[in-house]
Order: sequence, then C-alpha cells, then structure tokens
Amino acid sequence: MTPRELLDILHVAERLKDTPRHCTTSQGRTESVAEHSWRISLMALLLRDTFPDADSNRIVSMCIIHDLGECFTGDIPTFIKTSQDRETEDSLLTEWVHSLPENIASMMLDLYTEMNEQKTIEAKIYKALDKLEALIQHNESPISTWSPNEYELNRTYAFDTVAFSDWLTSLRQEILHDTLDKIEKESPADITTYTERK
Repeated sequence: MTPRELLDILHVAERLKDTPRHCTTSQGRTESVAEHSWRISLMALLLRDTFPDADSNRIVSMCIIHDLGECFTGDIPTFIKTSQDRETEDSLLTEWVHSLPENIASMMLDLYTEMNEQKTIEAKIYKALDKLEALIQHNESPISTWSPNEYELNRTYAFDTVAFSDWLTSLRQEILHDTLDKIEKESPADITTYTERK
C-alpha cells in the first residue's frame, strides 16, 4: 500500500467522525459512529483475557471496521433499518472495499464474511460487543433523549446475542440492572407508569 492509498482510505473513514448516531453521550451531545466503533474496540481489548481461546486481534479488527459502510449511508437505528437499507449499505461498502489495494481488500472482505456468517467465536463476541455498547451508551445518556420504544429495548435487546457466553450474559444482566435503576430514578411519571404496565 502506498502512502497515497493509505490517505485515501483514511479520508473516507474520517466521515464516521461526522456521522451521527441515534444516541447521545452522557453530556447530551449526539455521538458519532467513530466514537461507538472506538469504544467497542476498547471493550474487545479489555476482554482479551476473558476469552483466551479467541483471537483478540481479529475481534478488535472486526470492531474497527464494522460500521465503515455507514461512511456512505449514514447511521440508521437498528429498530427502523430495513432490509433495503442493509442491501444498499452492503453494496456501497463492497464496491469501495473492492477498490482498495488487493491485500487490504482481501483482508477486509474476509472479516466481513466472517462477521456476517456469525459462526466463529470472534464474530459472535464482536456482534455482542456492538449491541452491548449501544445499551451502555443509552444508560449513560440523559433519559430525556430516549425515544419511547427504547425503554423496552434497553430491557430486552441483545439477550439472544450474548446467550453463547455466560460472561457476556452476566454483563448483559448488569446493564439491565443499570437500565432499571435509571428508569426508576430518572424517567417521567407517565413513562414509568407505562413501563410498569408492560
């Protein structure tokens, strides 16, 4: 890879710094896709000793590249993302990856295939971290920024994704504890009443 080729890749990836996600930070600022990708990468690094049989470098690589397709489409929250949205994102991402230097394209296509197939322990850990980080961020964001459906999503989302791992299931339970505590302490009375009826 030449220096110019590296710069061209980085210029595209830089778009994620300005690509907003649905969630906000603890201070109420809309977070970027790049910030989300950074923190799931940090999670993977911190958990490498928790999963000694998994290739931690491969998991971190998946976390770093997993949302690059949003350079071309922006972020669409999972609860409104359609199959057509996914097809468009995948098509634009694949077109771009094929334009990269052959060794980089091959490496990235291999990772994306593994991530999509969800057969390896590395792919399963990456996917779990991706979903769990979003839940953690919601627990950190002001509850006034939550949409009504997120009260239920933060209670139920991703339990199926972490079921392969007792440790990640325990983490999901801790996140749920934080969610319930946040709702009890911070939610408006009408929302609390609604969620208690569910």
